[in-house]
Amino acid sequence: MLFGSLVNLTGPWQIAYALGATLVGIVIGLLPGLSATLGIALFTTLTVRMQPTDAILVLVCVYVGAIYGGSRTSILLNIPGTAANAAACLDGNQLARQGRAGRAMGIATTGSVAGSLFGVFCLAALTPVLAEFALKFGAFEFFWLGLLGVLMSGTLTGSEPIKGWLMGLLGLFVAGIGQDPVHAHDRFIFGWHDLSGGIPLIPALVGAFGFAEVLMVMSAPLQRAVTESVDSILPRLRDVVQYWRTILRSGLIGVFIGILPGVGEDMAAWSSYAAARRASRERDQFGKGSVEGLIAAETGDNAAVPGAMIPALALGIPGSAPAAVLMAAMIIHGAQPGPMLMTTQPQFMFDVVAITLVATLAILLFGLIMVRPLLWVLRVPREVLMPIVFVLCVLGAYSISQRLFDVWVMMGVGVVCFFLRRRGYPVAPFVLGLVLGDIVDKTLRRGLVLSDGSLLPFFTRPLSAVLALIVLIVLLSQVPAARRLWQRVTGSQDIAHR
Repeated sequence: MLFGSLVNLTGPWQIAYALGATLVGIVIGLLPGLSATLGIALFTTLTVRMQPTDAILVLVCVYVGAIYGGSRTSILLNIPGTAANAAACLDGNQLARQGRAGRAMGIATTGSVAGSLFGVFCLAALTPVLAEFALKFGAFEFFWLGLLGVLMSGTLTGSEPIKGWLMGLLGLFVAGIGQDPVHAHDRFIFGWHDLSGGIPLIPALVGAFGFAEVLMVMSAPLQRAVTESVDSILPRLRDVVQYWRTILRSGLIGVFIGILPGVGEDMAAWSSYAAARRASRERDQFGKGSVEGLIAAETGDNAAVPGAMIPALALGIPGSAPAAVLMAAMIIHGAQPGPMLMTTQPQFMFDVVAITLVATLAILLFGLIMVRPLLWVLRVPREVLMPIVFVLCVLGAYSISQRLFDVWVMMGVGVVCFFLRRRGYPVAPFVLGLVLGDIVDKTLRRGLVLSDGSLLPFFTRPLSAVLALIVLIVLLSQVPAARRLWQRVTGSQDIAHR
């Protein structure tokens, strides 16, 4: 089945789509302020009329390309092109300052391709297994799983997890606007009948990650990159052989963190970097231009991309914000991610595996032959670029249903997210709450119908009880009093204060 999917991608149009979308994804990742989520959201609107397989090919290539492309900006500007590339700044920019920018970009390409290939293998191997296990899940279990995704994303907002949780709950609330899924009663529309169908998902996502990004970039200080001196960019075989353990370890960490609902590629990069530093014999070089540190960070974040697709396909629960938008696009194009996917549409999973493999080969190609031309993109004035992005946001929001209301939704969500981000509130939990809100709402209502209004099955069924316990642990882990009690019980309070 996988071979058949690969053969279907060898047509001239499919090759053109893959190369073009990957190149656009790299450019999106390369430009500070833009993101993989923005790219997928915009291209979801532009691929509505395409064949489903071709549309998913374009979106996955944009996703993979953007996560890879962000490393260029991290190395040359010391500004992460996407949040996933923040860890690459530590050593990538130091290598560039030492006159080894080309080698740093070659190392980033090596790590990105290796991590993505490892993730593709795990995507093909683990998705059917997880989907088979998920067949044991009912409405009660999926309710807790959806809630867990929102809560886990909230814990990744630094020292103020309450901000992440509030944004996740805001997303859940916005997803609840419109007719309820059981009795079709209007909720929270306040007499505005345009809201009866709910807040349109794609325009809201374009606003949160498109228009808000335009406002953020235009309000930020201008940064310039020094791109005159770039040495050889060919990856060195010695780096791959010498650090194969680091690559394997970072790939495993990246896939594992990608599978966790709501965690994302940025945490995979930081976790891989931290693990490499602990295990390295050259830990004193980390942060000073370490090849091992850079290759660990780039392997981890790119391995998390296929990893985030595993729960999206097998459970219908995305592992990251870009995967959430990608899952929404899959639904728009007729796929139904979740436990029944391997039963009703088994070929679709192999199509996604083949598409991700093709995207990986495309970033290897562009990483070797398009380094210097891609650096010219950094010289495009933002005063030219941002109006183009805004026009694409408007066209994308309007093209889904040809309603002016969707454009107002895009702009309204964008302005709100812009001010919330200025106050330190992250957007990723909001997006996950928006995407998972429908799942949480439907499974809660369905579970209450099945139990005649009783909440007991949500806590007494074995799998449901385990998931409820995990949700409780995630909540308590961010409560200072609970943490102090745990440290006192385990005797780790002295370590915590060091």
